[in-house]
Amino acid sequence: MKHSFKPIKPLRISEEVAQQLKESIMFGHFKPGERLPTERELSEQFQVSRAATREALRVLENAGFIVTRQGATGGAFVTSLSFERIASAFLDLFMAEKISISEINHVRILVEPEVARLAAQRVTADYAQRLSSSVMSAEFHFILAEMCGNRFLEGLVRSTIDLTRRIVEAADVAYDHPTDEHGPIMDAVLSGNSEAAREAMKKHAVTNGESLMKTERLFREKSRPSSLYRFQA
Repeated sequence: MKHSFKPIKPLRISEEVAQQLKESIMFGHFKPGERLPTERELSEQFQVSRAATREALRVLENAGFIVTRQGATGGAFVTSLSFERIASAFLDLFMAEKISISEINHVRILVEPEVARLAAQRVTADYAQRLSSSVMSAEFHFILAEMCGNRFLEGLVRSTIDLTRRIVEAADVAYDHPTDEHGPIMDAVLSGNSEAAREAMKKHAVTNGESLMKTERLFREKSRPSSLYRFQA
């Protein structure tokens, strides 16, 4: 066994088990794609009941640290951590009327122009080729986020764009992403003009936000009579 665990005190047993397992995953004792010890083996190591271990694994799965597979070759497998869970959580908040499209887009207007500005300072031949190939798709934003060199900003961009995609899918109404505005952003970035890149991205974020807010209004109108989620205009 790669890692030895400490016996658990009776108070909050499953939470303690989940915490130790999470730390082991975060510190690299278990790698993405690797299977954790079986429920029985974990129970013996932690000296707790299998019910407590099962609950701890459920907590970790809900948090996105592991995925459970059934069958003879199944078990609890470590996932590759990403910002996808953030988008899922914010989608629930949107559906529960805790956040709005205008608030989400406010974040994008603050973050993405700075990402474009930084990207213009980190242009390489590979990035230039990838930007050119993706200029008419949402992937364009992800490449700029990667280029900016700040993984937290990259995570914010990926999360907010993934969130808007999920909202559009949940709304099931027409949405027009103005990808024609990617061209001026790309030109400014590839020329190394940081300020022009920032301004072009800001313009795009505002236009895109207006389109998304129209989508939200259509969703509210569509869902108001019978949906579980009631939106106010």
